Amino acid sequence: MNAQWARAFAMLPDRLAAHLGVSAAALALAMLVAVPLVLAMATRPRLRGPVLAVASVVQTIPALALLALFYPLLLLVSAATQRLAGFGVPALGLLPSLLALALYALLPLLRGGADGLASVPPETLDAADGIGMSRAQRLFQVELPIAAPIVMGGLRVAAVWTIGAATLATTVGQKSLGDLIFAGLQIEDWALVVTGCLASALLAIIVDAALGLAETGLAVRRWGKALLGLTLLAALTVGVVGWYWQGRAPQGSQRAVVVGAKNFGEQFILAALIADELKAQGQPVTIRSGLGSAVAFRALAAGDIDVYVDYSGTLWEAALSRKDSVPRARMLAELRTQLPAQHKVQVAAALGFENAYALAMRRADAERLGIRSLADLAARAPGLRLATDLEFQSRAEWAAIKAAYGLNFARLTAYTPTLMVRALKDGEADVITAFSSDGRIAADDLVLLTDPRGALPAYDALLLVGPRRPDLAGRLAGLEGRIAVEAMREANWQVDRDTDKQTPGQAAAWLARKVRLGAR
Repeated sequence: MNAQWARAFAMLPDRLAAHLGVSAAALALAMLVAVPLVLAMATRPRLRGPVLAVASVVQTIPALALLALFYPLLLLVSAATQRLAGFGVPALGLLPSLLALALYALLPLLRGGADGLASVPPETLDAADGIGMSRAQRLFQVELPIAAPIVMGGLRVAAVWTIGAATLATTVGQKSLGDLIFAGLQIEDWALVVTGCLASALLAIIVDAALGLAETGLAVRRWGKALLGLTLLAALTVGVVGWYWQGRAPQGSQRAVVVGAKNFGEQFILAALIADELKAQGQPVTIRSGLGSAVAFRALAAGDIDVYVDYSGTLWEAALSRKDSVPRARMLAELRTQLPAQHKVQVAAALGFENAYALAMRRADAERLGIRSLADLAARAPGLRLATDLEFQSRAEWAAIKAAYGLNFARLTAYTPTLMVRALKDGEADVITAFSSDGRIAADDLVLLTDPRGALPAYDALLLVGPRRPDLAGRLAGLEGRIAVEAMREANWQVDRDTDKQTPGQAAAWLARKVRLGAR
């Protein structure tokens, strides 16, 4: 077994346990909401239309968007409970995942329950009333046994949907099989992707089969078969009773530092580098990777994570709400003063390199077309195709370079960073948005187009420390200016290359040796 598969299987057990745990908890919460609503709809038929309409509207919201929406909402709730009761609500990880997934499971549960009870023949109900059954007796002895197969069908759909959607919980800091899938897609580690996808699919199949046994048993009144299905499901669930405690701070005098990372290779490497540096100082550490860009900074300011790396241009717009373009040194100076004042977040270190946005082309194409700068590109853009990362077209940088250079491409397509580069290599794009620390620039013989009008802001890599662990600023200050862009490119390339691929942890260890972090 090669190193990639070994790493994937090593990551699998706790991610699988966490995935099943959050899925089961969300399904249980959805059932707690759905059962009284189904019973209310059965006695008050006029409720059926509005209740199912609301559930249908929720279902139309993409699961990823629903997860992302819950995080800022829970931050507001946490701030309110902190003021009123002296404690905050955890806004990252379990709670937003639980609430979003439970909402997503509601529609099949409600529809299955309502349709099941509606399927009971009226003459059967009349007969039950005729022999003097109470409402509760009629429900449990007549209606539910008849409705059980349809109800279980709704439960099966809800369970499969929930298990599938739970892979997206990675983006709000919840450990799941999505950790393997998202990380694998970003660094083209297909062992991680395949392992995560197969594990998620097999989990859904096993749960569906167990519920199917229970459904069949209930339909034909073979209680042993129904019990077998429920027992199989219970056996699967019992194995993950302690899943929530995995990855929490180890018992002892020190709380584990939570290192955050966004969802691309460079962030995975830097998170591992920071974790190794803190571990060398005797500090317990846990990593929460795959966070969305906006979620990461909010999580830091709220104390849900303690430290992570972000970029000056991103912070300038997102954290300080600044749209103006200023020189690099001034931007850094203002971030150092304004982030503590506005968000109680410190800049512990400027790492020494930029991961700046740029537009890039294959060197052969750029030379053939005579394109060296964005100004040169403007004249050729109507005949060229631009591929961007997923967020670039909604960012201020895109608006800025369009306004500065009048860029108008024949086609714009958004990809993940890895697939964006692949599109250029495969001839599906002529120009891409690139990042100045990307190791593939030299490896793929790309040329970064210059920005003579200074439309794009600086993107210094900044190590940020949150309000719960201000002591980390001093402990990590030795990283100031230590990482040159050439070293970061090489570390990134070790993770991104197709052959002899390294894990982010291995690349972080190489980078630490390269920049001599032990030498102070």
